[in-house]
Amino acid sequence: MAIQFFKKKALFNEEQQHRIVTAIKAAEKRTSGEIRVFVESRCRYVDPLDRAAEVFRALQMEKTAARNGVLVYVALKSRQLAVAGDRGIHEKVGQAFWDQQVKNMLAHFYKADYAEGIARVVEEIGHALEQHFPYDGDTDVNELPDDIVFGR
Repeated sequence: MAIQFFKKKALFNEEQQHRIVTAIKAAEKRTSGEIRVFVESRCRYVDPLDRAAEVFRALQMEKTAARNGVLVYVALKSRQLAVAGDRGIHEKVGQAFWDQQVKNMLAHFYKADYAEGIARVVEEIGHALEQHFPYDGDTDVNELPDDIVFGR
């Protein structure tokens, strides 16, 4: 099943988008891991992890060499979110880490501080990736784009 992606939506203003993309780029400068953020209005699944898994595959995040890609998935109007890590990073941090990142994001979301919540979680994910997959200037390549992906 193909998923159609759109570059820009009015879900975040320019400053908020910049904050999130800056957090992604800063995190990825310290690790070989890859972080993607996918934001859409509504989640068509009951469990946002199912949608996150679908998006993860559609963005080909499983194709990173170390299997250390992480997706932050947010459906703003549906009030659903998920954080999903590929096998390489999941084996290092475990489910409790992802659950904590969702809680951290929710703390910001309850205050309607969505962009900051996403940026902070990206920073935390970056620290975990750095610990387990440190940056190596000789071998590291940016395997996935750093921009925010907007769905419908």
